[in-house]
Amino acid sequence: MRARLTWLTHLRVQTDTQRSIHAPLITAADITGLAAQADLLATLPVREVHDHHAGDWASRWLGRGLDFEESRLYSPGDDVRDMDWRTTARTGRAHLKIYREERQPLVHLVVDRGATMRFGTRRRLKVAQAARVAAVLAFTAAGHNGVIGATLWDTQDETLPARHGRMAALGLVERAAAPCPPLSDPAPTESLHHADRLAALEAGLPRGARLVLISDFAWLTDAHVAPLARLAARVDVWAVRIVDAAERVLPAMGTVCFRDMASGRRVWLDTAQDSVRHVIRAAFVDRQAAQTAWLARAGVRHQQLDSDADDLVMLLAHG
Repeated sequence: MRARLTWLTHLRVQTDTQRSIHAPLITAADITGLAAQADLLATLPVREVHDHHAGDWASRWLGRGLDFEESRLYSPGDDVRDMDWRTTARTGRAHLKIYREERQPLVHLVVDRGATMRFGTRRRLKVAQAARVAAVLAFTAAGHNGVIGATLWDTQDETLPARHGRMAALGLVERAAAPCPPLSDPAPTESLHHADRLAALEAGLPRGARLVLISDFAWLTDAHVAPLARLAARVDVWAVRIVDAAERVLPAMGTVCFRDMASGRRVWLDTAQDSVRHVIRAAFVDRQAAQTAWLARAGVRHQQLDSDADDLVMLLAHG
């Protein structure tokens, strides 16, 4: 009888595990909560972004548009069709009307769903946190009447075309939150592959768009500085780096078998030894410092976000 109960318990655990790894990264209740966070974030001051769509966000570019900005003195060569006759008559000097040109912001989100992102020890996977960040930013952009597009970096990359409105944001969130089980045979991270991905973004995004890269940047090397710099010269690039708590400080768990999620290689470590945890901690710090230096050299703004953080509003407000 005890053997049967043990077998049933094992079967139930296996079933629950299979169900969880094939479940969406974000539940419907989570999406509702993230939408509420986005509503709050949308009320905070944001950086302006511009592309070639007409829309509602005011631009710092002054030109022919719908909203009157100010009057200024006429200069030879100005278009007389913009003459401000009322101010001219009142002051006795020729004045011109200046309009604030309106443009609709394009926000393009890149969600890394690669092998190293399918890891987590506290509350959620790194890729689940990436999907949550994408949700908040997509709903916030929709609240600002923005155009939203995305690229999902996966075993087969997927690009979601830029669309307008809350329904577009919801569709993007559902795709970003699609099930993300561990890869059975992960291929080694290829530097050239990510360079190609960055080049594709450079070629496909309009100048002045805002690009948000959401990743752990485990793939980032010195070779990516140049393509990132070219991309940052064309669009406003913001990097959100996702980190798990166990990457910061490896807990003492005794002798444990670790599997490199990028290469599939396995290694046994005695985590009870302080020296082992110190070496891993030092390697993490060095790696983070290198990533920060590479992003800075490329002119990319970046910030770090823990995978177990729940409240994203204040963390993303300064991005």
